[in-house]
Amino acid sequence: MHDHAPTPAGLSRRQLMKAAGVTTLAGLATAATTGAAAQPATRPTRRPRDDGATLVLLGTAGGPTVYGDRAGISSAVVVGDAFYLVDLGHGALGQVAAAQLSTSTGPAARPLSGLAGVFLTHMHSDHLSEFGSLIINGMWNGITDPSAPVPIYGPGDRGGLPPVLGDRDEPPVIAPEDPTPGTVTMTSRAIEAFAQDLNERLRGSGGVDPGAAFAPHDITLPSEIDGPVDAAPMPRIRPFLVHEDDGVRVTATLVEHSPVFPAFAFRFDTDTGSVTFSGDTAPSDNLIELAQDTDVLVHEVIDRAWAEARFPEPRTPAQEATLKHLLESHTTIEDVGPVAEAAGARALVLNHLVPGDGPVPQYRKAGRGFSGRLIVGRDLDEIPLGL
Repeated sequence: MHDHAPTPAGLSRRQLMKAAGVTTLAGLATAATTGAAAQPATRPTRRPRDDGATLVLLGTAGGPTVYGDRAGISSAVVVGDAFYLVDLGHGALGQVAAAQLSTSTGPAARPLSGLAGVFLTHMHSDHLSEFGSLIINGMWNGITDPSAPVPIYGPGDRGGLPPVLGDRDEPPVIAPEDPTPGTVTMTSRAIEAFAQDLNERLRGSGGVDPGAAFAPHDITLPSEIDGPVDAAPMPRIRPFLVHEDDGVRVTATLVEHSPVFPAFAFRFDTDTGSVTFSGDTAPSDNLIELAQDTDVLVHEVIDRAWAEARFPEPRTPAQEATLKHLLESHTTIEDVGPVAEAAGARALVLNHLVPGDGPVPQYRKAGRGFSGRLIVGRDLDEIPLGL
């Protein structure tokens, strides 16, 4: 079943999506009745809760380009009164508020109340652009309990600079004394960068030291991985445990996004269903193993025709290297369906769309080679797990 098709007469789009197990908050912002003026949405401060688990697509655009109608890549897994964030692309925190993920109610409601964990797939800016904002502004938005700091899991230090791609001169090295920091160091540097703001606010308004409100962790790689991997393929490894609490069990694996290293996929298992996030990757045997029989596989996708048109022939060596990286470290529309089929996923949700303004019918072609349900993700779509 391919979702997001034209709406038949007599059914609202929201009714159709609810019947298909997909809802969207984006469509609630304007009136859909023919001839009716658009009305501002009146939002409660908290979304309805149930005992199940839900995937919420906060932002679905891939790459550093900023779009007006798609936020940067970010997703949430909601389990009861807790929610977990996977990546923090541009606009992510505003989307958390729009999706009503907070467990707060009343005039003191804060959008991040209930945040139980943050998981970062890799160190590219389109997955991290709101990370600093989370750390610096968390205390004003619901992260207020240093006795229960919010865990953050992400890559550790890369262990060395990646190679220069294409016929380019060696560029200057940023922060040469420590050029490839991991999650723990990135967090401390973000706090130090905003020291003036934080010191003024803590002295003038009170608040919580973000160094105490968050608990960053560099994900420890399996012992057989002894250094950075600069080219595909990634070593074959078994999924390994990253985090477990009363609501979720999170496992991870390495995926094919070289020369980025490490780059992770994450699987969330809950009492009612599972969801696996590919992160940025080319087709990956490690990912297929991690995602076996998952309810929902949330997978990145790139349009090969768009990428090739960006760099028309004849190409310079640098352009050839960039195109090669785009296509060999991501999964094309033609390849993503077979990946989901090999994983035995019941539903395939496309996100990290490259380009973010590509035509939806083009992305629907990803259903070829996949026998399950295809959803071309849109910001604020909600997909219940375990249906």
